[in-house]
Amino acid sequence: MDMDMKTFDTFRKLIYDKSGITLGEGKEALVSARVGKRLRALGYENYKDYLQFLTGDGEDSETEFIEFLDVISTNVTSFFRENDHFVFMADFVRKMVEEGQNKVRIWCAASSSGEEPYTLAMTFLENAKGFRGECKILATDISTHILAKAKEGKYTEAKMNGVTPQLRAKYFTAQGTGSSKVYTVNDTLANMITFKRLNLSKPPFPMKGPFDLIFCRNVMIYFDNIVRKRLMDEFSRLLRPGGYLMVGHSESMAGMLCDMETVQPSVYVK
Repeated sequence: MDMDMKTFDTFRKLIYDKSGITLGEGKEALVSARVGKRLRALGYENYKDYLQFLTGDGEDSETEFIEFLDVISTNVTSFFRENDHFVFMADFVRKMVEEGQNKVRIWCAASSSGEEPYTLAMTFLENAKGFRGECKILATDISTHILAKAKEGKYTEAKMNGVTPQLRAKYFTAQGTGSSKVYTVNDTLANMITFKRLNLSKPPFPMKGPFDLIFCRNVMIYFDNIVRKRLMDEFSRLLRPGGYLMVGHSESMAGMLCDMETVQPSVYVK
């Protein structure tokens, strides 16, 4: 079913108003294909009827909107992606331990299917030798479907690229063989992480902080400068003095830093 420009603009505005995600022109085919999945799942024959349901006031409409965002959202991630951030984090963790800090709080703001928060947990544990305190990681995402997948913590062999054999043996349980082999995160990692749904375009957030580290990588590319500035202000509020924010390598926060300073490309300190 082809989507005309007027219908596309209606979906585009709805997506922006509800999630902050900006869809540029030329995305008609992408939106049409992904919305088509929901039409087929629910038995709707046209976009107009689906839009009417999607924008309704009932609980069913609210639930469907979450499903709708799930199919619209792009979730691309991997273990130890953009690894220089984890190298930086390792140094920071060792410094916190040396200084005797016994309470560490980390926020993974766009957790996707879980590879990033589990990488954060592994990086902390591997560099916090002698740590006697508590480290908690908050992992948030707008997609309830992808959060459920992350919480399950199961990954195929292909998804484990970047995780060394030593880390696999230490933090995962493997089942099956060959292409059917699946790795499940162990309780050591799982118990460090709390998964919650959060819409990054709608600050202020309920967390009090302060956080020592905030990772928000490769998500602000989907936002315009208005949404980015609101988000950066909120990150600044929730970071402790001396805490760090990591963004994606392709994301520039020039002109939006509030009381943060650039340490190196894509790394900021409060």
